Amino acid sequence: QVQPVESGGGSVQAGGSLRLSCTASRDTYSNYCMGWARQAPGKEREDVASFDNDGTVTYADAVKGRFTISQDNAKNTLYLEMNSLKPEDTAIYYCATNFGFFGCVGEPNWGQGTQVTVSS
Repeated sequence: QVQPVESGGGSVQAGGSLRLSCTASRDTYSNYCMGWARQAPGKEREDVASFDNDGTVTYADAVKGRFTISQDNAKNTLYLEMNSLKPEDTAIYYCATNFGFFGCVGEPNWGQGTQVTVSS
């Protein structure tokens, strides 16, 4: 499978915003089972937000009310709008197809990741 490609990471101050993008190939893009996870230094990867296998949107408690996941079907692109960023949001953010908080058919297909750094 072709890996999805993330973009939009960078460095911001606490309270700032970033929008991450993830472009998937036509044969892997879907309105279901696509989402974002992140991995901070020294920590395990954690799920952040996803469109689950029934189209339901799920967010991690740590990002609820601050992050918004969305899609542009015409562009085969998944987005993660991140507002009110905190230093603890610093991590590599990964996009994946075949991915959802409650499981999807097949193994997740992860992108290479994009770094997000939030300074205090």
